[in-house]
Amino acid sequence: MITSIKETISDGTRTRSRYGFFVNNLYIALALLLSIPVFVVINHYVNSIGIHEDETVSFAATVCFILGIFAGRYIIQFWTTKLKSLPKTEVILLATFIVICTAWLFFHADFPLQGRTGINLMLFWMPFILISLMTGALIKIIHAVTQNQLQDAQALATTSKSELHLLQSQLSPHFLFNTLNNMYGISITDHQKIPELLLKLSELLRYSVYETTEIYVPVKEEITYIKNYIEFEKIRIGDRLVLNLEIEDLDKSDIKLAPMLLIVFIENAFKHAKNTTDEKIYIDIKLSTWGNSILFSVRNSYDKDGQVKNKFDKNNGLGLANVNKRLELLYPQNYMLNIQEEVNAYLVELQIRIR
Repeated sequence: MITSIKETISDGTRTRSRYGFFVNNLYIALALLLSIPVFVVINHYVNSIGIHEDETVSFAATVCFILGIFAGRYIIQFWTTKLKSLPKTEVILLATFIVICTAWLFFHADFPLQGRTGINLMLFWMPFILISLMTGALIKIIHAVTQNQLQDAQALATTSKSELHLLQSQLSPHFLFNTLNNMYGISITDHQKIPELLLKLSELLRYSVYETTEIYVPVKEEITYIKNYIEFEKIRIGDRLVLNLEIEDLDKSDIKLAPMLLIVFIENAFKHAKNTTDEKIYIDIKLSTWGNSILFSVRNSYDKDGQVKNKFDKNNGLGLANVNKRLELLYPQNYMLNIQEEVNAYLVELQIRIR
């Protein structure tokens, strides 16, 4: 049904574009404005070839030229409705014919056929009308391609925005699922931590649900969220955690970032580090600005062979896949992501141009 509605709207737009040229006030105003220089040029041409009643002839030729542009535009639009790129061959041919016909008019003005009034009129009016028709067709082709590309860009932007909102809406449930899964284990082995963890969890969920509805949020808000999450993990992991945190104090509200973008990497770091068999786990997080970019890195303990197999493995990787897609949508050609799996460490480096 949605498809049929879109097609109906599209057909209606095309119908209006076919007939709107003749009734659109803007086009009429442009035609009247164009007729002034056209009349001046034609009148000068008519005077140069010695035609009597030059103003009448010039006025008639001007009207024919403007109507020819309208007609050329109308004739060609049935072919241009689906043009996505400029047809170079056709455009070059039209431009070439316009130049040739214009050159012929000046040549004919200098060398008319003697005593052949009817043929002279035909040799003038035929190329003149062709010039107007081909000019209208050329204008329509360029305009149609521009409009079609604009419509495609708008449709793509709408689709990307919908996809982005969908991806963003997946983050909170994904985070909540992982956190509750971890808290289940703690409730069995270290249940006295649960009240404090629940309090921190409520703060994290409040931000992820209510304060991340915008496409971009101030970095300082994201930093506050990251620090709250780290405090949550400190309570959960305890003395086993060795954390190095270097986060630049960014109070400027004009520095913005996609919400919950970095937390996916930090959450992943804690998960990988926690699942190692080492007595201590090491996590190093750095966030700063450099020039017009945000620099972020996180390194964590990692033991590929020692990773604990989780029964919920089918959901692993959702966060990373999500963040990769969001980076492509929000920062096309404006980010660099480097992920390295080393012998005893897992490293993520991200550079994003500030929007």
